[in-house]
Amino acid sequence: MWVSGRVHGVWFRESCRRTAQNHGVRGWVRNLPDGRVEAVLEGDPDSVARLVAWCHDGPEHASVTGVEVLEEAPQGLEGFSVR
Repeated sequence: MWVSGRVHGVWFRESCRRTAQNHGVRGWVRNLPDGRVEAVLEGDPDSVARLVAWCHDGPEHASVTGVEVLEEAPQGLEGFSVR
């Protein structure tokens, strides 16, 4: 998933990590040089869908303008990390 907008410097990654952990979603999130945030999510489909929905708004100071989701085969990730 790629999230566009004002998503750097607004605690997006850490907020995403906390939200993922609260929903039992595994994966990782990182800033990209082009200003977007990239995230890989795995878990129960409903839990992943809730996290994707959260990413459309993000944390309080974010201003999300777009979310692009690409479905891939699970990799068997454990935990959730900020890269």
